[in-house]
Amino acid sequence: MRILVLGSAAGGGFPQWNCLCPVCQLAWNGDRRVTPRSQSSLAVSGDGERWLLLNASPDLRQQIIASPCLHPRGAKRQSPIRAVFVTNADVDHLAGLLTLRESQSFTLFGSGTTLAQAGSGIFGVLNKELVETRATELDARVDTGLGLWVKPFAVPGKVALYLEGENVAIGEETETTVGLEIGGDGAKSFFYVPGCAEINKSVLQRLSGAELLFFDGTTFTDSEMVDLGLSKKTARRMGHVAMSGDKGSLNLFASCRIGRKIYVHINNTNPVLIEDSPQHAKAMRAGWDIAYDGMEVSL
Repeated sequence: MRILVLGSAAGGGFPQWNCLCPVCQLAWNGDRRVTPRSQSSLAVSGDGERWLLLNASPDLRQQIIASPCLHPRGAKRQSPIRAVFVTNADVDHLAGLLTLRESQSFTLFGSGTTLAQAGSGIFGVLNKELVETRATELDARVDTGLGLWVKPFAVPGKVALYLEGENVAIGEETETTVGLEIGGDGAKSFFYVPGCAEINKSVLQRLSGAELLFFDGTTFTDSEMVDLGLSKKTARRMGHVAMSGDKGSLNLFASCRIGRKIYVHINNTNPVLIEDSPQHAKAMRAGWDIAYDGMEVSL
């Protein structure tokens, strides 16, 4: 199984187009200690020919151009991208569907709730005669028809920002926000959890002993955005668990015997993006890799 990181940053990418936070300033200045990143998405293949996207980033067109394995070949209109699985209705996970609207057949997987949101408004431009939508059930293995299976499971989260009302529930475990276990014809599988508001007992039980985990690395501290004066919201209020702190992923996954741990969905403010920063060193000492665009893992 080939796993390709198409994009490793959170919404807005890195550097974010309108941001001059300390980390983005380094990127704008061309500092070699930081590497620009596009918005979060993975591509997975069991045979190297047919590919499944895990979320569809707003940067998908450029990500396809940068990835020869996803280039069209053969017929006048053809794509190796045969399916997309969306984990929630966040804009940075759905906007790439607009790139895939050009009369191309593929299968769109997701929870019933997320697919209903993906099929409304501007996201409803996909040709329904060519694009099959398949609603999935929690904890039920789905055969993608590509030599890959996917099992979605609920993780603590919240509704997408543009769907928030006056009162927002944070940390509910519903089909609104899911993690994915992906496997092939062999016995190996890996986990993809780009958004998680809390690492609770069920998350720990699910992910303990995993051979490979791609996990939410949005912020280093819970108050990161607040401390920088960029937002009034903590990471948890945005639906993401921080890396550091007693309830952070560095601490809570430390004893979970996970074979390889990789942070994805990394926000532009996160100092872990600076390769010689104390935060980057702390993550590396804890056994974590920091995903970058073009990173490839075989399983």
